[in-house]
Amino acid sequence: MNVKWTVSGLLALLLTGCGGKNTSSNVESPGGEKTTKTEVLETGADVIQNKAPLQAMSMYLDGFHFYNGDMKGQMEAHHYCTQLNEDVVQCVIFDGNGKDAKVMGVEYIVSEKLFKTLPAEERKFWHSHVHEVKSGTLIAPGLPQVAEHELMEKLVSTYGKTYHTWHTDRDLKLPLGHPMIMMGFTKDGQLADSLVAQRDQRFNISTAEKRQNRADIPSPAVQPGANAWEQGEVRQLKVSDDKQPIPGHSH
Repeated sequence: MNVKWTVSGLLALLLTGCGGKNTSSNVESPGGEKTTKTEVLETGADVIQNKAPLQAMSMYLDGFHFYNGDMKGQMEAHHYCTQLNEDVVQCVIFDGNGKDAKVMGVEYIVSEKLFKTLPAEERKFWHSHVHEVKSGTLIAPGLPQVAEHELMEKLVSTYGKTYHTWHTDRDLKLPLGHPMIMMGFTKDGQLADSLVAQRDQRFNISTAEKRQNRADIPSPAVQPGANAWEQGEVRQLKVSDDKQPIPGHSH
């Protein structure tokens, strides 16, 4: 997967282009106002400390997820991503794109080549991006149409593994419970029209027009094992008091 641009500076547009600061967080966390001391410390740290992992986040994607096993649990997800190499992307997911945004979780994205190397059971945690790209529901806010189209050509054949750690559609004050495995939509009619309409209005875009613009992008066949929920193979996390070592993860 090659998401590098031939024109220098386009990557920066993914984060600095228009389309930001228009989606407020859905959560109002309890807590006191920042003190002057806290603000001074923040300013000093911002100037002095190295933030290389954050500075490497050169890709901003906006799309939608649902809880694996619960199609009704749907939400918008703002991804700020780093391309680690030609086959792996890692994203931090927020519930908005302003300073008040809350971290919802993470998504790892791999190329089709790497997905094919995964064991059968592991594949059941991953979802395809074909429908998200072709339907126009996955966008790169602020990116010029030509550049966004090229990016989507690369993403259409990739696969994502997503965990939400803060369920901001339900837990409106603090992150409660345990992380949940999320999935991406695979067919028309699954994603609530109201979510798309609200997103389109905020970003001043048309998902329908993006779908039409991407009609020329080939739709790769989904690799066996992905989107396992469609075959009733739902995998979800749970809290357990079992003190036995987890197979394959003991140290």
